[in-house]
Amino acid sequence: MKGKFPLEQFAKMRTPFYYYDTELLRTTLRAINEETRKHEDFCVHYAVKANANPKVLRYIREAGLGADCVSGGEIEAAIRAGFPHDKIVFAGVGKSDWEIELGLDHDIFCFNVESVPELEVINELAGARGKTAKVAFRINPDVGAHTHANITTGLAENKFGIAMRDMQSVIELAAQLKNVKFVGLHFHIGSQILDMGDFQALCNRINELQNQLESHHICIENINVGGGLGIDYQHPNRIPIPDFKAYFDTYAKHLKRRPGQVIHFELGRAVVAQCGSLISRTLYIKEGTHKKFAILDAGMTDLIRPALYQAFHKIENLSSEEPMQTYDVVGPICESSDVFAKQTDLNAAHRGDIMAIRSAGAYGEIMASSYNCRQLPKGFVSEDLM
Repeated sequence: MKGKFPLEQFAKMRTPFYYYDTELLRTTLRAINEETRKHEDFCVHYAVKANANPKVLRYIREAGLGADCVSGGEIEAAIRAGFPHDKIVFAGVGKSDWEIELGLDHDIFCFNVESVPELEVINELAGARGKTAKVAFRINPDVGAHTHANITTGLAENKFGIAMRDMQSVIELAAQLKNVKFVGLHFHIGSQILDMGDFQALCNRINELQNQLESHHICIENINVGGGLGIDYQHPNRIPIPDFKAYFDTYAKHLKRRPGQVIHFELGRAVVAQCGSLISRTLYIKEGTHKKFAILDAGMTDLIRPALYQAFHKIENLSSEEPMQTYDVVGPICESSDVFAKQTDLNAAHRGDIMAIRSAGAYGEIMASSYNCRQLPKGFVSEDLM
C-alpha cells in the first residue's frame, strides 16, 4: 500500500522538495492532546530541532504545545511562530552568551543547565540584566536506550548532563546564587525508542533520585523527562501515529509524582516524522554488473539520515504500478555514502518517475546542507498545493 499524494501537482514541480501532510500532522497533534488530557499536569514541548519549517511550527503552536529549543536560532524560530515565551525551554550542552541573553530577554520558562560553568555564566548574565533565570538541571541518569549509538544520550559516557553524584551539590550551589532559581530536573535518554521498558527504567531512576533529594529536604517542582518516542519507519501507511497512549501511560504508572508536580515532555520525531516525505524525481536507471541503480535528483544533502545513521526510510515509486524490481536507490552527490537504500524493491522505475522517501518529516529538511553547492530543498505543506 502506498501513501496518498497529489501526484499531478508533484509532476509539475521542481524536485527535490519536502511535502508535509498537514491532515496527518493535525491528527497526530490531536492524539497527543487526547492522551495528555487524561493525566493532570502533563505538559508537552515540541523539540524544534526535529523540524523548524515555519508552517509546520504554526500548526504545532496552534495545537497548544510548547517549544523545546537547543539553540538561539530555534528560540527565534519558536518566537516567530508564536509560541508563548513561558512555554519555551532551552537545552544544550554548549549555550553561547548571546543565546543565553536571548532567552533572558524573552523571559523563557527555563534553561535546562548541563554543567556548573554554564550555571555560573547564566547567573552572571542574568545579574547584568537584573533578572532571575529559572533553571532545571539536566541529570545524566546512566540509563541506556535500545536505539542507535549515535542517538543515545543518557549514558555516563555521553557528553550530556550532570553526573548523578553531583546533583545535590549543584542544586545547593544554585541556592547560593542570587540570579538563578532552581525549578526542576531534566532528563533525556535518547531518540527513536520503541521499548517502553527504557522509559520505565528512567522512571525508576527518577524515583530514586527524588527520594534521595527529599531526604535532604529538597523538593522538585518540575520533572522534564525529555522525549525519545520513536516511530514505525517500516510501515508509515499502516502505523502513521505512534503509540502515545503507551508512552504517556508508562510515565503515569511508573513515575512517582509528588502533589502539584508538573511533568514535561519534549517530543520531536514522534510529532512530525510520519507527516513528511522527501519527493524526488528519477534521473536515470543504471544497469550495473551485479545490480540495478535508481539514480534520483535528491541526495544526502537533502536527507542525510541514511548516510549518517544507516537509517531506513521506506521508498515508494508514485508513478508506477508495474511489477516490483530490485534497486539500489542512490543520489547524485559525489560521495559513495550517498545511498538511500540498497537492494530495495520498487515498482519498476523509469526516468522521470516521482519517488517519495517516507517518514522524513523529522531530521530531514532541518539537516539539509548545500554541499556540492546544491540548493536547499524547499518545504511545502499540503495546503500549498490546493
